[in-house]
Amino acid sequence: MRQFGIHAVIFLMISCRISAQSTGNRTIALTLPVVTLIDIEPTGTITLAYSAPADAGRPVTTPSANMTKWINYTSAIAPGGISKRITAAVNQVIPGVNVRIQASAASGAGGGTLGIPSAQITLTTTPQTIISGIGGAFTGNGAYNGHQLNISLTTNIYANLYARTNTPIVITYTITE
Repeated sequence: MRQFGIHAVIFLMISCRISAQSTGNRTIALTLPVVTLIDIEPTGTITLAYSAPADAGRPVTTPSANMTKWINYTSAIAPGGISKRITAAVNQVIPGVNVRIQASAASGAGGGTLGIPSAQITLTTTPQTIISGIGGAFTGNGAYNGHQLNISLTTNIYANLYARTNTPIVITYTITE
């Protein structure tokens, strides 16, 4: 019986020694830069063309809105930094014509603090906010990711309309704080 007790004590000493733990630590260096990237997908131009009426005395027909473009972005803000926004402006205003834009709510494969679209605006040569409140976020890449754009034309002053062919209007999108 005495031998059994000695073996039990030795067994417990070995067990305790085997199950003893130690800890360690290592320092890692983490770098995450401020990121501000924007893209319009798919690439290429869109065409919005008025058409002549079928009957005399009727107004020209306004083109249907174009909803083929999507805004994609990636954003990482500085510690304590403010949220980002996306603005849009045109290179020129066409007399008699309003160019309007509205971004939809974000959809697709993104994540984070995605932006909030503003109401439809009429574009001018002065940048105007179309999406605000962007934090650390990404929208996913390509069409059907991010914010779908609804771009349309309306007539503002009919007397100012003049015939034109393929007049380029460039919309400039900017992401900024």
